[in-house]
Amino acid sequence: QVQLVESGGGSVQAGGSLRLTCSASGDTYSSKCMGWFRQAPGKEREGVACIANDGSTSYAPSMKGRFTISQDNAKNTLYLQMNSLKPEDTAMYFCAADPFFNWCPEIAVMTGPSASGYVGQGTQVTVSS
Repeated sequence: QVQLVESGGGSVQAGGSLRLTCSASGDTYSSKCMGWFRQAPGKEREGVACIANDGSTSYAPSMKGRFTISQDNAKNTLYLQMNSLKPEDTAMYFCAADPFFNWCPEIAVMTGPSASGYVGQGTQVTVSS
C-alpha cells in the first residue's frame, strides 16, 4: 500500500509559478513510476508528467518546457515545478504511483495510473488571467 498526499496548490496569476509536492508513505520503494495527472472541471483527467524509477522523465506536450518533475527518494517526495502558468492549467492536480507498470512513455495519453496504482486526493491549482 502507498499513501500519497499532495500540497502546494493555490491561486496564481498567469505567468506565475507554483511547486506542487507529493509526500508518499508506505511501500514506495516498489514503485515503477510516479507522476502527476490533472483534471479540469468538465474535462477528462489527463497526464502531466512522469518519472520512472531509473530517473527518466516524460511530459505531456503542452507541459514540456514549462513543468519539471523531480523526486527526492530520501524524503519519499515527488515535486512538480510549474512555471509560465496559463489559465488553461487550472485544474485539480493528482499525484500517482504504480507498483507494477511504468507508464511514463505513454503519459501524454494516460488518464490515470493502472488499476494496481495509487492516486492522492489532489491539490487545486487556479490560474487567473
